[in-house]
Amino acid sequence: CGRVQFGVSEKPKMVAACHCSRCRKLGATPFAFVSAESFELLAGRDQIAVYRPEPPFKYARCFCAHCGTSLGEIFSAEKSFPIPVNCFDEDLGVEIRFHEHVATKPSWQLIPEGVKQFAGDPS
Repeated sequence: CGRVQFGVSEKPKMVAACHCSRCRKLGATPFAFVSAESFELLAGRDQIAVYRPEPPFKYARCFCAHCGTSLGEIFSAEKSFPIPVNCFDEDLGVEIRFHEHVATKPSWQLIPEGVKQFAGDPS
């Protein structure tokens, strides 16, 4: 909807796909891991809602309060954090490095041959 706008000053460190139940509910979109130093929120801070999950999940997820678009963890205090790749207008030029939580992925989600996979969290 354009109400939330952000920019990154450097290419994301990597892209990964998560197949846990929580990420599948978001649409199973791969995430780009961006450095906090390169991220800048340009507009719409007042349009961002935050969902704080119950344990065992720990990561708070942000989304646009107007249209519901998932924004990843843009308020994270970590040095890098994930943003769904569908939030970027341009091709990031970064391929998916790995798939995690493949032990719980549904059969219809296909993973290309040769891509690194983890049954749960990456080791």
